[in-house]
Amino acid sequence: MVRKLILDTDPGGDDIFSILWLLSFLKQKNIDLLAITTAAGNVPARNTFNAACQILRLSEVDDIVVGRGVALPEQLFSHASHIHGSDGMGNLSQTLPPGRRRFADSPPSEKLIIDLLNRYPDEVTIVGIAPLTNLAIAENQAPGILKKAKEIVIMGGAFNVPGNVTPVAEFNIAFNVKAAQQVFASRSDMVMLPLDVTRQLVFTSEMIADLVADYPDSKLVEFMAKLVEFLTRTSLEHRETKGERGFLIHDAVAIAYLFYPELLTFKRGQVMIETQGKFTTGQTLLDNRHGVKMGFNAWVATAVDAHNLMACLVQDLTSLIERVHHN
Repeated sequence: MVRKLILDTDPGGDDIFSILWLLSFLKQKNIDLLAITTAAGNVPARNTFNAACQILRLSEVDDIVVGRGVALPEQLFSHASHIHGSDGMGNLSQTLPPGRRRFADSPPSEKLIIDLLNRYPDEVTIVGIAPLTNLAIAENQAPGILKKAKEIVIMGGAFNVPGNVTPVAEFNIAFNVKAAQQVFASRSDMVMLPLDVTRQLVFTSEMIADLVADYPDSKLVEFMAKLVEFLTRTSLEHRETKGERGFLIHDAVAIAYLFYPELLTFKRGQVMIETQGKFTTGQTLLDNRHGVKMGFNAWVATAVDAHNLMACLVQDLTSLIERVHHN
């Protein structure tokens, strides 16, 4: 059976490569991508919406509904334009054709989530690679709606590695920490992919070099190469990759989980999210003591086969380019 998906995203460079990876499966008819729901996060809501729409057009995918996110009245952390560019696209949006959808005319992301989960109960996997604002709003407006998802897969959190916005907090959780707490309280089988595994996933310029050589006239390849260059520069400036010339492709791990689950190892536990700490707001915790546990809410990834994950990503991106090029 073809898998039904909603992608909740805040493009963002690593989001963009994750969208492209997902579109490679779409073009192979392996998934039914019901919607892309955008959220404020790496850049403001209007920019994440525009970025998603431009990527769809560049990939020659015109029939996916895109939801618009909301601006948060209060947020603990600022956007991440210092990493992703002010447009979320490495400041390359002006070099691309505009998207074919208008922000003001598009449905709210939370409405799409509610409508699709009601239409396809127990059939839809939500892949969340953004702050969890849209999912929390959907749960507020329709209590219990998230239980109608077949599965919810989240890239977020940090346990035994440093955070990326504070010493202990990861961006997607900390950006809207109350939303994260609410979503993790909504069901007992969340799938969580934290920085503990994503910090091992470095995408380098060498990984796209063959595509640049093989498809010198491809606008999509040209954009990808320039985005890799931009993200490599900002990642090195912020010392994200231990000096390796590349960038951390955090969000791609959520796509890998769907199609290459053998690449990941998990443990079961009760994920707790700090919402009130003076220095620790946004921290995620698991109790690893060997006492009797009376509850759990998540499967948390603890290890990844990074080498083979990146190899699968590159091969699937190659497949996408071939299909776009030959259309």
